Amino acid sequence: MRGIRLGLIGGATMLVAAAVAADRTQESVARGGFEAKLQYCKTCHGLSGQGYYGYFPMPRLAGQQPQYIENQLRAFLERRRTNPIMANVAHALSPSMISALAAHFQALDPKPLGGAPRALSGLGKRIYEDGLPESNVPACAACHGLDGRGHSEIPRLAGQLYAYTVGQLSGWSKARGQGTAVDTSAVMAPTAHNLTRAQVEAVAAYVSELR
Repeated sequence: MRGIRLGLIGGATMLVAAAVAADRTQESVARGGFEAKLQYCKTCHGLSGQGYYGYFPMPRLAGQQPQYIENQLRAFLERRRTNPIMANVAHALSPSMISALAAHFQALDPKPLGGAPRALSGLGKRIYEDGLPESNVPACAACHGLDGRGHSEIPRLAGQLYAYTVGQLSGWSKARGQGTAVDTSAVMAPTAHNLTRAQVEAVAAYVSELR
């Protein structure tokens, strides 16, 4: 009987050990999958998610609101934002992977890359903080915060690449709000439309310097 009991205990121990090993293997595989996706993101968005100046400016993801990142990846997936590359990226990400990547990038806080025309910052600050009532442009700070860090679905603008912000605000109706579904970014359509090119550049210059 003693031998039988020892055999049962030994068998149970082996089962527990096997289960623990399986859990660790799954965790390792999941971590490896995350690292692979993260490295792919860094290829375009920079080693610290700080963005990248190139032929096409790649946006800063560092410090970005997780809910905003998740919402925008869904927008690419559902073709509400037009970008063939990001649509393919979104298709390859599970909901849990999207959440993990969003949380990772929010935790990063490198210095802004800079490079914006400093002479425009004064006008940009005024528009950002006070808006342009005569043009029906509300203060950016009302939604994005005085520090430009955003909250929840409202994106962080602080430290965003100048060229990227200019491109997004200038071509808002072409890249956003496609399809029939509507999300919170729809509130930006009239604001972007009512800003002149010079005003867009001024706002972009100002927010690019915020930390």
